[in-house]
Amino acid sequence: MLAVHQHGSMASPALWNHVWVGTETGILKGVNLHRKHASNYMEVSSLSRAQEVCAMCWGDEQESEIILGCRDGTVKIFSTEKGKFTEFRDCSGGKGLFRGLAVHESCLITCVESGLVKVWKEGAPEDGNMEINAGPNIAKMRQNPGMQHCIGTGGKENDLKVWDLQRPDQPIFKAKNVHNDWLDLRVPVWVQDLQFLPGSQKIVTCTGHHQVRLYDPCSPQRRPVLETLFEEYPLTALSVTPDANCVVVGNTQGNVAVIDLRQGRLVKCLKGFSGSVRSIQCHASLPLVASCGLDRFLRVHNIEDKQLQHKVFLKSRLNCLLMTKRERWEEEDEQQQEKISSMSQEDVKEEEDEIWSMMETVQDKASRKHSTEAPPQGCKPYKKPKKIS
Repeated sequence: MLAVHQHGSMASPALWNHVWVGTETGILKGVNLHRKHASNYMEVSSLSRAQEVCAMCWGDEQESEIILGCRDGTVKIFSTEKGKFTEFRDCSGGKGLFRGLAVHESCLITCVESGLVKVWKEGAPEDGNMEINAGPNIAKMRQNPGMQHCIGTGGKENDLKVWDLQRPDQPIFKAKNVHNDWLDLRVPVWVQDLQFLPGSQKIVTCTGHHQVRLYDPCSPQRRPVLETLFEEYPLTALSVTPDANCVVVGNTQGNVAVIDLRQGRLVKCLKGFSGSVRSIQCHASLPLVASCGLDRFLRVHNIEDKQLQHKVFLKSRLNCLLMTKRERWEEEDEQQQEKISSMSQEDVKEEEDEIWSMMETVQDKASRKHSTEAPPQGCKPYKKPKKIS
């Protein structure tokens, strides 16, 4: 179990954290997995439910900034280099919570539940920001990392749409619902999460009706090119593996599975969960996947051998997470330990020098007995009393 400490002089530097987690209570938590250390980067005394973290994204490719969207419509920017929040911005508009954040060419992209997608241009007036109506009941908005001017949206009775911010009038791709079921009834639509596959324009979605669907905008059909089911409970989050061949999905019962996107079959299940899964993210290159949810635990599994690598209790309900794309965690840990040990040794030496300089010089009895110094003014020399026989 990892200890949670309030960010201060003893907390690990923010740059060395491997996973960042946003909570229902509004706290941003940074976790260093190898040092077994978690830090709160928020004033706990001033927290309120209005500061609940609903969405997170990196502010740049160097991961020097984290952008957080809060329940009250505020967007906060946290600097991982400085270890503190550097900017607060009111991005309220539309109705509902933030369902996605992204950054494109120094512009902030926000999406709320009512379907309002807004591009906030730096220094532009309020009426100079571009707006897109993506339809009601949005559950998720994600950016295409390969084409950052493209985003995908989806929600309840609002099927997958792909938008080009350079041509925002109409979606460049609009998914079509699957055929009616065996009773000739319409299949309901409920997109819960989506992600673009790296190196292609394909999009994978998971639904509240336990479906995993793969769409290919380059194909002639708008219906999914692959569909598979996982258990019987609503799926809440997904993340594509680094090789883009599989997707990791989680549901409301705390069950997490790896599904092959080439054949649509279940590959393996990851164990150790309890409670609904809120967020999942695979590492960009390592076979690791991080997940969090309502049971207040952050878990990191190895996808290849299914082993639970790390398990962190973070005290609050967890909404979303970000995992660093850095690879050499062990080397960073050694460098960090060396730096911390050297800093601590210097601090101890300075404290000792300061203590010794403040202390008065005290002579022992032997030195006073043979001292040749004259006694202080007004004091008589000490004489040894005579023995009385």
